[in-house]
Amino acid sequence: MTIELPRTAMLGVGSMSGSVLEGLLAAGLDPTTVTLTTRSEESAAAWRERGLDATATETDPDANRAAVRGAGLVVLGVKPYLVGEVLDEVAASLHPGTVVVSVAVGTTLASMEARVPAGVRVVRALPNTPIGVGHGVTGVSAGTTADAGAVALASSVFAASGQVIEVPESQLDALSAVSGSGPAYVFLLVEQWQQAAEALGFTAEQAATMVQGTVRGAVELLAASGREPADLRRAVTSPKGTTERAVAVLQDADLAGTFTRASHAAIARAEEIAAS
Repeated sequence: MTIELPRTAMLGVGSMSGSVLEGLLAAGLDPTTVTLTTRSEESAAAWRERGLDATATETDPDANRAAVRGAGLVVLGVKPYLVGEVLDEVAASLHPGTVVVSVAVGTTLASMEARVPAGVRVVRALPNTPIGVGHGVTGVSAGTTADAGAVALASSVFAASGQVIEVPESQLDALSAVSGSGPAYVFLLVEQWQQAAEALGFTAEQAATMVQGTVRGAVELLAASGREPADLRRAVTSPKGTTERAVAVLQDADLAGTFTRASHAAIARAEEIAAS
């Protein structure tokens, strides 16, 4: 099904918001309905070559204001410390009813709502990097000004490339600690597991094939089976077998506790960013 959005402005299109845009275009969004800004002219030129209306803020100081004029949806892809500055810059050009969506960690809904005119609906979204390959997980939280229509519109942007979970803002930092930071946990696991395989005498190529193929296959099996991960784990773990012995070592390492501590560390950092 082709996705349709109101005229959309994407401000500060970088790696994450660029992946979101790629997903929308792959889902059939009409590129003529999107106006975007980037920091560099080089990046803007690359988007223009693909038929999009792109302007660089380094060459046109009015780029962000021009992009939001007449837009029904504005997606802020700038760094957290720039969100307030950009909203102050474009506030007078936002139309009542416009939905403003930020993808920045640590930028609260209240701080954004304080900077936009009455009638502008504010939503926060925190996607993760697999959105770039159509398998993202995005948390969405509605501001006090956002009605169900605003949330549905914001969600559709990210649902084009993955799954969307609506949560209250009080849970958004925790969601980011799980799914937002989560790809790094998986990459670290793969990295360390491959090193362990190489220590057993396999080449780097063989280790990558075994570990990455096993991770990919296990995740696909989990998704296709509809069974609980603990159930599938038990199915692989024969009593008194080799896997049982190996799993016991991993369980002794308190993986659940480690993931909990890692999540709390990420949440604490998000709170620090919001307070700065």
